[in-house]
Amino acid sequence: MLISQQVLERPPAAARRPFALTPLLHPAVSALLADDRPLLADLLDGLGSPLHVVLPEIFEENVRTLRQAFTEAGVTADILFAKKANKADCYVSSAASLGIGVDVAGAPELVKALAGGVPGHRIGVSGPEKDDALHALAVQHGCLVAVDSVSELRRLAATARLARRQAAVLLRTRTTIQPGSRFGLSAAERDVAVGLCGELAAHIRLRGFSFHLNGYSPAERATAADEMIGHCLDARRRGSPSAQLVDIGGGLPVRYVEQRLWDDFLRQNEPAHYHGLKDFKDFYPYGGQNATEAVRAIMASPVDGGHSLAAKAARHGIRFVVEPGRALLDQAGFTMYRVQQVDDRRGTDGYAIVTVAGSSFSLSEQWFNSDYLPDPLLLPSETGAEAGAEAEAAGADAAFPACVAGSTCLESDMLTWRKIGFPRPVRRGDHLVYLNTAGYQMDSNESPFHDAALPLKAVIRLGGEGARPRWRLDGI
Repeated sequence: MLISQQVLERPPAAARRPFALTPLLHPAVSALLADDRPLLADLLDGLGSPLHVVLPEIFEENVRTLRQAFTEAGVTADILFAKKANKADCYVSSAASLGIGVDVAGAPELVKALAGGVPGHRIGVSGPEKDDALHALAVQHGCLVAVDSVSELRRLAATARLARRQAAVLLRTRTTIQPGSRFGLSAAERDVAVGLCGELAAHIRLRGFSFHLNGYSPAERATAADEMIGHCLDARRRGSPSAQLVDIGGGLPVRYVEQRLWDDFLRQNEPAHYHGLKDFKDFYPYGGQNATEAVRAIMASPVDGGHSLAAKAARHGIRFVVEPGRALLDQAGFTMYRVQQVDDRRGTDGYAIVTVAGSSFSLSEQWFNSDYLPDPLLLPSETGAEAGAEAEAAGADAAFPACVAGSTCLESDMLTWRKIGFPRPVRRGDHLVYLNTAGYQMDSNESPFHDAALPLKAVIRLGGEGARPRWRLDGI
């Protein structure tokens, strides 16, 4: 089917169960799961469990949507896809085809971006205290390098001098909101660095300023961006007229579930809802703002006598750089597992433990010491027709409470600590689909633990009206 700017589908209220966090579904993903289940089952059987399905067309749709949000806000912004959010090559190829850039933090990512067709001048290099080899590669290809310290600036200038080139530089600066960040220059160091950029102008071209900010507050990001505009103006007065870029980083949120469901969950959440009475202290804001809402809020924030950030940037000739990862991957992939065993403890513990073929290393929220909260979908295997009939006969109010475990020997290997109210008993051979996992979940924490092979990624192109989906392995 053709992908369009449709509202994400919401399940009918009657289908929801207590404490459910039913994930939002892009219409194209919904159609793929409904109409092409045999294809997905064949891919899981042939390529192994778990299997990551990546959908570059939805990535491309997200790029267009984000571009439109900045345009409507009245600002000019260069979009750099934060490659750390997913290792799949197909997203880089999509970025190249749409003319956006890529943000990288190391030489392997830089090489992948160049090999994917992204020209060097559209690549940002933002890793802390980069080594000389990465500097040399970045300078050779004309990348925009975010410098973290005065010593790194001196090293980069020496590399550029040897290459007889001029390095394009952003000075990454600590903000007044988060002055204790391990990333970036202090106020005193920034003052020295701006002076050095003037002294080393033959080898360094100061393009602007960037910052690292934890969290998803639009007001805090706008305040930090306003500080960077001030730094650009100061740098211009001190002899760096090309200081015209403000890199606001990433931090554009994704909405995974309806706001109402999320609010209900936060009110009712307690350790009894988790295996082993697990007590998590922090969660991603699964039901908060989406990326376009955040962009509007950031750019509309009053920062200068009541004027908006967008208006101030336009007045001073400032161009923004943004580095979204998760936001561009919203709905652009999902992860499938095969159920390996079901330990039904309802008679003793009140819930079952579903063990899947694979591990939680391929669903990486534990990297953040948290739980991936959107409910997985339960799909029958090819032989699961009787299970579907059983579910229908059981009625809409029946639920099979279960958490989901990986098949390693680690007690902590839990894909979902929270007890899910599955619509029917889970059976060996069933498939669990974790939706919207392309942003950080798929491979941030992957590991060949127990000598297990890393999961494969199947790239599916959805095609036009009436066309069947086409697939290939990523990287081929």
